[in-house]
Amino acid sequence: MDKRPESMARINTPALAEAFIAEQISAIRAQVGDKKVLLALSGGVDSSVVAALLIRAIGKQLVCVHVNHGLLRKGEPEQVVQVFRNEMGAELIYVDAVDRFLDKLAGVADPERKRKIIGKEFIDVFAEEAKKLHGIAFLAQGTIYPDILESVGLKSHHNVGGLPEDLQFELVEPVKYLYKDEVRQVGLALGLPESMVYRQPFPGPGLGVRCVGAITRDRLEAVRESDAILREEFAKNGLQGKVWQYFTIVPDFTSTGICDGKRTDAWPVVIRAVNSVDATSATIEEIPYSLLHHITARITSEVKGVNRVLYDLTPKAPATIEWE
Repeated sequence: MDKRPESMARINTPALAEAFIAEQISAIRAQVGDKKVLLALSGGVDSSVVAALLIRAIGKQLVCVHVNHGLLRKGEPEQVVQVFRNEMGAELIYVDAVDRFLDKLAGVADPERKRKIIGKEFIDVFAEEAKKLHGIAFLAQGTIYPDILESVGLKSHHNVGGLPEDLQFELVEPVKYLYKDEVRQVGLALGLPESMVYRQPFPGPGLGVRCVGAITRDRLEAVRESDAILREEFAKNGLQGKVWQYFTIVPDFTSTGICDGKRTDAWPVVIRAVNSVDATSATIEEIPYSLLHHITARITSEVKGVNRVLYDLTPKAPATIEWE
């Protein structure tokens, strides 16, 4: 097993982050030379920091592939394109695979089957894009030190470990000895926006595990829109940096409601807001009722197909953080 070098100082100041960046730029250039590097850029913290670091080190020799599978949060694909292509000048291939993923997921309710379909389809799409490219010699990955310690490999939202044999490249893993808080320090030093650097933990299958049961496009949009409202209101009310993770879930059942004097049959939205250090356990954040009332009013009036809002009060354990 790889071990973090004993002499390596914790990166907890901007100066140490800058020193790390300078050191890695030299190491990347020495490893890569004039060859090209391929990166699956999810928009998550780890892959974003690796992308920014490689852009600083080798510029156009880096080719990023961003696969939009339709399960990202509102505005995230657009942010990836804006930050990396428009602001940083990266060679970015944007793949709109929304229909491809959602067609494969149609009618699939089992959480493990959903995860496997999403993971396999991502690898297939990424491999197809990689085969169109010439001169790629290296594959960059956002592996961080906890991945190595836990022996879990790459997170599924940028897991390209299952690439076919004809697409095996030498790895470039510049942040593999960093903890998440150190990765964030490096990201800030590289000029990434805080909204990206402090992005909440996000499951590999994305909103696919928050649209509980068989995914439908309309219910998936209800998850995406209600999540956006929750994030906006938490940011406005000072909870964005206070609460570790918060999101919405839309389960696959309906209940009776009333709208404009007429009976409705619509979904509930469940709010989940937890605090944790390492996700092995989690406590519930106590949200002021006035804010919950306001969020409820917004969700029920702005999100199509919803007539109830619930608040999940269950810690981990006995519950898990995600519902699937």
